[in-house]
Amino acid sequence: MNRDQVLLLVREALTEIVPDADFTKIGPDTAFREALELDSLDFLNLVERLTEHADCRIDEDGYPRLTTLNSAAAFLAERT
Repeated sequence: MNRDQVLLLVREALTEIVPDADFTKIGPDTAFREALELDSLDFLNLVERLTEHADCRIDEDGYPRLTTLNSAAAFLAERT
């Protein structure tokens, strides 16, 4: 997957968890967990969806890279 495909995948996964997510207010380097008010369970659901959609394992040590759209896309692009 290229970076644009992965970025779309991250946005789709976030939209599954927060259907009314407004990405016009979330920049590529905005911490989306705070911006979308994701709690711990929501975040784990995000990790699960990304794991399924990207078909790659995301271990707990990778969680800090899943904070912004840019960092999450870069992390997943490296792993796929």
